[in-house]
Amino acid sequence: MSNCCRVAFWTLTLIAVVSTSSPLMAAETGIASVYSGEKTANGEYAHASALTAAHKTLPFGTKVKVTNVNTGRSVIVRINDRGPYIKGRIIDLTPAGAQAIGSAGLAPVELIVLSEKAS
Repeated sequence: MSNCCRVAFWTLTLIAVVSTSSPLMAAETGIASVYSGEKTANGEYAHASALTAAHKTLPFGTKVKVTNVNTGRSVIVRINDRGPYIKGRIIDLTPAGAQAIGSAGLAPVELIVLSEKAS
């Protein structure tokens, strides 16, 4: 194998490994629900007008792009709470976040982590 082919092979291999293992590129699909008004797990409140959300495992401060798969509309929210705890639901959005993606209740969504912060 020539040096040029080896370089191309290893470059593509590295790209494949990074793109499949990087948490910043991982996508999650499921159902989004809406909540607000209560005190969150990090001590803030889930204000209806804030672009924040609850997720079971992502660190507080993580920015997530949430896309409604039915409407194609997206919003970026910050994780500041834990939940949802109902099977099949992957994120709780404030009313502002839900409205931004064209939902007032439950919606099928895709989540993409944009940035993670340690909690």
